[in-house]
Amino acid sequence: MSDILTSPRPSRFGRAVGFRLAGIGAAVPPRVVTNADLARLGCDPEWIVARSGIHERRHVDPGVATSDLAAAAGEAAIAHAGRDRGDIDLVVLGTFTSDMCIPSTACLVQEKLGLDAPAMDVTAACAGFAYALMTASQFLVAGTSRLPLVIGADANSRLVDPEDVKTWPLFGDGAGAVLLEPCEPDRTGREHGLLAFALGADGRGAGLLACPMSGSRQPPTVEGIARREQFMRMDGRAVFKWAIRLAEDNIRQVVDRSGVPLEHIDLFVLHQANARIVDGVRDSLGLPADKVFMNLDHFGNTSSGSIPLALEEAWRSGRVGPGSTIVICGFGGGLAWGTAVWRL
Repeated sequence: MSDILTSPRPSRFGRAVGFRLAGIGAAVPPRVVTNADLARLGCDPEWIVARSGIHERRHVDPGVATSDLAAAAGEAAIAHAGRDRGDIDLVVLGTFTSDMCIPSTACLVQEKLGLDAPAMDVTAACAGFAYALMTASQFLVAGTSRLPLVIGADANSRLVDPEDVKTWPLFGDGAGAVLLEPCEPDRTGREHGLLAFALGADGRGAGLLACPMSGSRQPPTVEGIARREQFMRMDGRAVFKWAIRLAEDNIRQVVDRSGVPLEHIDLFVLHQANARIVDGVRDSLGLPADKVFMNLDHFGNTSSGSIPLALEEAWRSGRVGPGSTIVICGFGGGLAWGTAVWRL
């Protein structure tokens, strides 16, 4: 862990402009799970709030999977955009809680939405939406996509151990989606899209947040299940320290490359992992509270769904809209991260 903090891996920077947000949508399960509900599992409600800022989260019901949340969010984004679904020519889904190993969850979502488009998953844990957005942006800039659907969705309650009283309360289930379309600069010459972005990964921290028995390295066994190795494990303290430093440094770097002064950013939408992380980054950057969006108090950490779910709520409440300039920053298992200055 000390190596990750003292000699962090560098990011790869880029720029992708000439597109705008055409539609946005979100979906969460109807079942609300409060901190009081978790008390019977041995979780301390007061500890949850003090350590994370989370009061409640949403959990999917039996039989509901990530593709269901993703499709519902995609449907909402299509309806908001008012576009013909026949024009959608790409689906990029950020998730690490896929319905199954094969096929990709994006293919299942494509079928649920009745789309005729290539579809692929991008797996980068809590940075999944940022990675998916930056992947789709390359297709737009290259001219090989004119209306991509980008989704971030995770059903974390399927992978987190209910007996892990320090981790189970932190995570919830949810999804958000955006439709993107090409555009020219506005009347003032301002460009839209990703004015600057950064992507990075550091596999030295792979063990800090991992699900051991979930792939070719360690296929499921009766013995492994008895040891509960099918569930996600997280070194919360180490991830916390890394995330605060990473987010602060990466945001400064990307904002500097964008040419947009920090004070001219309309809203900062960080991955909704923990209120103490978000507040720590806000304090380090000297940002006023109204410039940093938080909704983790009622949704918890929804991983890939976190940023688009927060952005949809900010859009719906009028805090951002067409032409707003925002910063998004996703970070998590891998370790992986993605940050962008995004003019909507």
